[in-house]
Amino acid sequence: MGIGNIGLVVHPSKPVDSSVRTILDFAAGHRCRVLVRKSQAARVPEAETVPDEEFAGQVDGILSLGGDGTMLGALRLVVGTSVPVLGVNHGNLGFLVEVQPHQLEMALEQLVREDFTVEPHSCLTTGEHTAFNDLVLTRLGRGAVSVDLTVNGQQFGYYRCDALVVATPTGSTAYNYAAGGPVVSPSAPALVVTPVAPMAGVSRPVVLGPSDEIRLHLAPDSAPVGLEVDGTEAEHLAPDGVVTARLLLDAAKVVRLSAGTHASRSRVKLSLLDLPLRPDQLLDLVPEHVRKRLG
Repeated sequence: MGIGNIGLVVHPSKPVDSSVRTILDFAAGHRCRVLVRKSQAARVPEAETVPDEEFAGQVDGILSLGGDGTMLGALRLVVGTSVPVLGVNHGNLGFLVEVQPHQLEMALEQLVREDFTVEPHSCLTTGEHTAFNDLVLTRLGRGAVSVDLTVNGQQFGYYRCDALVVATPTGSTAYNYAAGGPVVSPSAPALVVTPVAPMAGVSRPVVLGPSDEIRLHLAPDSAPVGLEVDGTEAEHLAPDGVVTARLLLDAAKVVRLSAGTHASRSRVKLSLLDLPLRPDQLLDLVPEHVRKRLG
C-alpha cells in the first residue's frame, strides 16, 4: 500500500474525527496527500476533494473509517484495480476491518515499513451490480420467494423460501451464516447459494465453483421480490425477472497487518454470535473478583 496519496472512505454518520485527525497529521509529517470523494467532502473538509469517478485512479491506497459496510463500499470502488484497502473499525463486530482507532498511528507506521500482506477478495457480479458479501432475493409482500436455479445453462432445481442468499467466501459469515449456510475460507474460490426458511424445493446450501455462472429465474407463483446487494436494496424484480451472477476472483485487495491475529479474532466473533446472550450479559459469566481486577 503506497503512502503517496491516501484515499479516505468514511461512514456517513459515525464520529470518525479522531481517526481523520491522526491520518492528516501523519500525512503532513510524511509529505503525502489525503484525498476524499466530492460526495464525502462535507465529512472530511480538511482533505483534498476529487470527483467521485476519478477517486480510485488517483489514490495509492484507501483507509476505510467505519464498519464492515463502509469497508464493502470502499472495496466496490476499487474493483479490478490494484488499490488496496485497510479498514479502521468505527463499527461493531467488524469481520473485515482489522485496526482499532487507538491502533491507527502504529498501523500507519507499519504501512510505511511495508510490513503487511495483501489479501485478495472475490466478488459477485451481475454485470450491473457488484457484491463482496452477498446478493439476496428477498420477498417484498405476502407469499414466498419462488425461483428456479440454472447453473451453466443446466437446470439445477427450484427454491421456495423466505429469501435466497448468494454469498462469496467473505459473505459466508454474514446472512449466509445466519441462515445456516457454511463458513467458507476467504482463500476458497467458491460461491454459496443458501435458502432462508425453505418450504419446498432445494432445502440445503449449495457450494459452487469459481467458473460457474448461476441464473435465478423468478417463477410465476413468486411473491414480489427485491434484490439486495451487500445489504442495500438495489432493485425490484419484475414478474418473470432474471438475475445472472458469477464470481469475479481477486476483485479487490484488503491490507492485513497481522493476518493470523485477525483470523483468530474472527473465529472468536463467530463463536460469540452463536451464544444465547447479549455482549453486556456475557459480563455476568465473569467472576466478580476478576471483573474488579480488570477495572
